[in-house]
Amino acid sequence: MPDTLPKTSPQGLRRLALIGVAGFALILAAGAASRLLAAQDLSKVTQNNAATTVSVVQPTGGESAALVLPGRLQAWNEAPVFARTDGYLRRWYVDIGQPVRSGQVLAEIDAPEIDQQLVAARAALATASAQRDLASVTAARWKRLVGENAVSQQEADERQGDLAAREAMRNEALANVRRLESLTAFKRIVAPFDGVVTSRDTDLGDLISAGGGRTTPLFTVSDTRRLRLYVSVPQNLAAGIRPGVSARFTTPEQPGQTFTAHLVRAAEAVDAQSGAMLVQLEVDNSGGRLKPGAYAQVNLELGASPGEAKALRVPANALLFRKEGTAVAVIDSNGVAHIRKISIARDHGAELELAGGISAKDWVVTSPPDAIADGDKVRAMPVKGGVGARG
Repeated sequence: MPDTLPKTSPQGLRRLALIGVAGFALILAAGAASRLLAAQDLSKVTQNNAATTVSVVQPTGGESAALVLPGRLQAWNEAPVFARTDGYLRRWYVDIGQPVRSGQVLAEIDAPEIDQQLVAARAALATASAQRDLASVTAARWKRLVGENAVSQQEADERQGDLAAREAMRNEALANVRRLESLTAFKRIVAPFDGVVTSRDTDLGDLISAGGGRTTPLFTVSDTRRLRLYVSVPQNLAAGIRPGVSARFTTPEQPGQTFTAHLVRAAEAVDAQSGAMLVQLEVDNSGGRLKPGAYAQVNLELGASPGEAKALRVPANALLFRKEGTAVAVIDSNGVAHIRKISIARDHGAELELAGGISAKDWVVTSPPDAIADGDKVRAMPVKGGVGARG
C-alpha cells in the first residue's frame, strides 16, 4: 500500500514551535500582570487600612471674637431711704412694686418729743427776741444821752455791747427753731426720685431710731427705666475693651430672649483679688422686662483693632501639648500630617483664638491622637457640621 500522508517541511515545524512558545509566553505574562495588579490593590488596601482616620476643620475668622461672661444687672439709680428723726411709724402709703414720683410721701413718723422741743424752742426764740428789742431801745436811748452829755461814753458802750449779745442769743434761738422744724419735716419720708419701691422693711408702730445703728433701710426706691450691667473682664482680655463695644445678653427668667447693651465706661484698672477689670454697660429697660439684681449671661463682641490682623480660631480640642510647646496638627493635600507650633491669644472656652502658626486655608485635626507625628499618613474626614472636608 502506497504512503499517502503529507510530509511537513522543517520550516513549518519551526514556525509551529515558535507560535507555541509565543503563546506560552503570553499566558505567563498575563498571569504575572494579574498577580502584580492584585498585589498592588492589596498593598493599597493595606495602606488605607493602616492610615489613621482623623477629623479636620478649617479655622474660623476672628473678626468679632465673642466673649461670654457672667454679669449682674443693677438699677441706674437706687436709694435706700432711712429715717432722719426718732419716733414711731404712724402710717405707710406704698408697698413693694409700686411706682412713686419724686417727693411723694412714703410714710409718716409720729415724733411727739420733737414736737414738744419745737414748741419750747419757739418760746425761747420769742423770749430772746423780746430781750433783743429791749436792749435795742436801751442802746438807742443811751446814745442820745451821750449826745446831751447826760451819761458817760463808757455806759453807752456797755448798752451797745448788751444789744450785740442779745442779738446773738436771738440768732441762736432762731437756729434751734429751724433745726427742729427740719427734724419735724423729716417725719414725712418722701421718695428721692421717680422710680419703683423695691423693698419695705417697716410697719405700723415700729420704733424708729435715726442713726441708731439700723442697717436696713425703711424703703428702697430704684429707677429701673435704665439699668447698669456690670461685667468683670479677665486681665488677658481687657485690651479688647474699647469704645464701641456692644454686648448681647440673656437672663434665666426669659429663655430665648436676647437683649442688647452698649459700653458706657470701664474701670481702667485690674482688681488685685479677682484679676479682672470691671466694665459697665447701659441697658434700655423702658419696657420694664428686666429686673435689677438679676443674673445675666453676657456675650461681648470684641472686634479687632484697626490695622490688627484678623485672628483665627480653632476648637480647644485641637491642641497638642509637646515638649516643644503648644501645637496643632494640620493635614496637607496629600493626607500627610504636619505639626505646627502655635501661640494662643485668647481663650474663649470651647474655642481658642490664635496669634499665629496656621493660615485660614489649613485643615486642622480635632481631637488628634497622642501619637500623631510629623509626616504621618492619615485619612481626613469632616467634622459633622464642620467647614468642608477632604479625604
